[in-house]
Amino acid sequence: MSANKKFEKAKVGLLLIASPRFKNMGEGQKRGTYHQRKTSETESLINSLNTTMDVIYPGIVYERNDTQHAMDLFFAEKVDFVVAQFLSWAEDFAWIRFFRDMPEIPILFINPVKEKVDFETTLDEDDFVEFLSSGTLVGSLEGSGSISRLGRKAVKVVMGSRDEIRDEIIAFSKVAKVRSVLRNSTFGLLASYNELMWSTYMDPYNFFAKLGPEIRFIAYSTLQKEIDNVTNEETMTYKDALTSKYTTSDDIDNDKFLASVRASVGIAKLTERLGIDAMVFNDVDPAMFEIIGLRPGFYHPSFERNLSVLVPEADMGAGLITFILKLISGKHVNFIEPFHIESAENTFAAGHAGPNDHTDPNLTDNVIIARDVRFAKTKYKYAGAPFAWYRFPAAKMTMAQFIECNGKYKLVCSLVDCLESNKHLFASYSHGIFRPSMPVKEMFEKILKIGTTQHFAIVQGDYRKELRILSEIMEFEYHEIN
Repeated sequence: MSANKKFEKAKVGLLLIASPRFKNMGEGQKRGTYHQRKTSETESLINSLNTTMDVIYPGIVYERNDTQHAMDLFFAEKVDFVVAQFLSWAEDFAWIRFFRDMPEIPILFINPVKEKVDFETTLDEDDFVEFLSSGTLVGSLEGSGSISRLGRKAVKVVMGSRDEIRDEIIAFSKVAKVRSVLRNSTFGLLASYNELMWSTYMDPYNFFAKLGPEIRFIAYSTLQKEIDNVTNEETMTYKDALTSKYTTSDDIDNDKFLASVRASVGIAKLTERLGIDAMVFNDVDPAMFEIIGLRPGFYHPSFERNLSVLVPEADMGAGLITFILKLISGKHVNFIEPFHIESAENTFAAGHAGPNDHTDPNLTDNVIIARDVRFAKTKYKYAGAPFAWYRFPAAKMTMAQFIECNGKYKLVCSLVDCLESNKHLFASYSHGIFRPSMPVKEMFEKILKIGTTQHFAIVQGDYRKELRILSEIMEFEYHEIN
C-alpha cells in the first residue's frame, strides 16, 4: 500500500435525516425555518470535525433521491465510515433504504443531547418549530429498530452532549480508518510459519476475507538477493547513522557488524519494493541462518517513514496487532513476550530477541549496539552479529495481542506501567520490567483462561477505547484485563 494513504485523514460520510414536511415550517420567524436551523446545527458539527477528518456531506436527506445521492457520494469518495443522525422525528423510509442498499460500512448512530431546550410552551409558532427541531430522541428511537431488524453489522450507537459526540466520532474515525487500511494492506510472511509455535498459525484465507490483508509468502533466497544488491555506500551510511546515535560495545566484530547492517537495509528495501505493510519475519528458522548467516539486527527508519512494521517469529496475529497499534497511535510499537513474574514486586519481565523498533529519536540512550550472544557460539557464518539492544522507556503502555480461535478472533489488552531502569538487562533481548494495575498473577491467570499465545505488542499511551471500538466493528472477541 502507498504510505501516503496510511497517513491520510479518515473520511466520514455525514448522513443527516430530516422530515420534508417540516422543512419550510417557521418561515418569517426569528430563528428561521426548520431547514435553516438544521443547516446551522450541521455547519457547527462539520466545523468541529474538519480539522481531524475529511467530511463528505451530501446535504440534509429529506427525500428518496437524497438518500440515493448520499449513497452514491459516499461510495464514490470511499468513505471509511458514516455518521448517521435523525435531526428530529422524520419519516424512516430514507433510513431503511440506506440500511438496505448501502454496502457494509461502519456506522456511528448518534443522538446529541441538549442541556436545556430554548422554549417552555409551544403556543408560539417559533417555539413550536424549535420543539420539532429538538425532537432528535423520537427520531433516534424510531430509527433504532431497523438496526437490529435489518441485521446491519458494525453499527455503534452513541448518545451524549455535542462535545461528547464529537470525541466519540474522532475515536471512531481512528478505528474505521484502520479497518479501511487493513482491507487494502499487504502482509509479507518471510518465509513460512514458525514450526516451533503452532499456536501462532493463522488461516491465510480467513485472514484476507475477515480481516483484510493479503499475505505474500516470500522466500529467504529473495531476501538474500535483496541483501546482495545493497551497496557498500548504503551499508556505510546506515552504519554511520547507527554509531552516531548509539553506544557501541567494545567486543563487536566489524565484519559481522557490516553484515548485520547490510541485512537490515536489505529487509527494509525488500519491504518497500514489494509494498509490504507488515513484514512478519521467521527469524528463528535454521534455513534463514544457513542462507543469510544471521538475522538482521536493526529496525531501519524506512518502516517509520512508511508507517509499516517488522515483527519476528512468523506470528501473523502479533504482526496484525502491532500494525493496528501503529496505525491508531502513530507511535513506535514494540514486540514482546512475557518472561517471568516476580510476585513480591508485582512485576513481570518481558521483551524479545531480534529486531525491535528502537528508532525513537528521544530514546537513543536506551540503545546499545551489542553482540547477539544467543547465537554467538553457533556455526553460522555471522554468529553473534550485533543488534540494537533496546531498553523500553518508563511509561504507561497499552499491551495487546491478537489470536485466531476456530475461525474467529480474540483481541486481548491491558494497561501496564513499564518501570524506570538505568541499566540494560537480559542480554540479546529488547526488554523492560512491567507492573500492571492489578495483581500480576491475577492478570496472567485471566489471560491463560482466555487461551492466547505468547506474543504481545506494546505502545506508549492508553488505546483500550480504540481497540474496544475496533473489536465491535470487526466482530472480534474482546477481552480487557485490568
